[in-house]
Amino acid sequence: MYDQLQAIEDRYEELGELLSDPEVIADTKRFMALSKEEANTRETVETYRRYKEVVQGIKDAEEMLAENLDPEMTELAKEELSDLKKEKEVLEGQIKILLLPKDPNDDKNIIMEIRGAAGGDEAALFAGDLFNMYQRYAESQGWKVEVMDANITGIGGYKEVIMMITGDNVFSKLKYESGAHRVQRVPSTESQGRIHTSTATVVVMPEAEEVEVEIDEKDIRTDIYHASGAGGQHVNKTASAVRLTHLPTGIVVAMQDERSQLKNREKAMKVLRARVYDQIQQEARSEYDANRKSAVGTGDRSERIRTYNFPQNRVTDHRIGLTIQKLDQILSGKLDEVIDALIVYDQTSKLEELQNG
Repeated sequence: MYDQLQAIEDRYEELGELLSDPEVIADTKRFMALSKEEANTRETVETYRRYKEVVQGIKDAEEMLAENLDPEMTELAKEELSDLKKEKEVLEGQIKILLLPKDPNDDKNIIMEIRGAAGGDEAALFAGDLFNMYQRYAESQGWKVEVMDANITGIGGYKEVIMMITGDNVFSKLKYESGAHRVQRVPSTESQGRIHTSTATVVVMPEAEEVEVEIDEKDIRTDIYHASGAGGQHVNKTASAVRLTHLPTGIVVAMQDERSQLKNREKAMKVLRARVYDQIQQEARSEYDANRKSAVGTGDRSERIRTYNFPQNRVTDHRIGLTIQKLDQILSGKLDEVIDALIVYDQTSKLEELQNG
């Protein structure tokens, strides 16, 4: 483990030199790639450097104790030794987590799809609540949200909304959100005051670059049609809506948000590429999970992952048994407590798995 850490520190120092090299600075693409690599290793290097300081501090304190100094100095050395040993233990745990194999998609942007599922209008309204929740969370993280397509119901909910979220490490934080989200509340349309249960589904896919998933043009069937608004009326006199069908997988993406056919096709291609890439990854994950129980279910999209109970102001994540009485805050975008708990659970499970061989 320490050879690996030393190699990371050596590379980090090399990156520092490269990033001040005028030739590298002039090559924007290379400079960006090296800057990203440096940023990704910074925390590991800083933790390792502190670890080395603590180990040296323990050695120094033990030498002081061996010298049989006056009682006051001995007491100080004992206290310092105790504190440093505790810190060493904490740092060792942090280092193990930092050295866990990284998900190659963690630093990617995402395409998120939210759909109203069981529950009709109420499910569509809840899909709208989830859309607002993720939008606010993204804003709190300094990320950018672009709505790529939206199918709005007459009462203001969403049958479906597709958005792209761009920023630092978006996938690493939102990858656990895929699945069925359940709401329990009295709908505004309910005259008897009865609690209804509805669901909306969320799919989170890493943005896929062209180099990562090659889609041959001859494998795509393109249909062009008139965009229509709520209620089916035509909102565009020109045929600008685009439907792409990926023949090998049967994946279909329709896009009509833009007035330009070209822009709709560009957006549809982004979503299609993400869905094809996601399908390839899901198949690989299913094969992997057949031999191992997944830590936090990011695989099965039909899995009910979370319940939002309005009467009790309660949110429960069923995968990790987490219950928080702050539904109002969570729906306002304060998702950190839930997301941090999911990350810790996933890391702990992976560590146990490594230790158990």
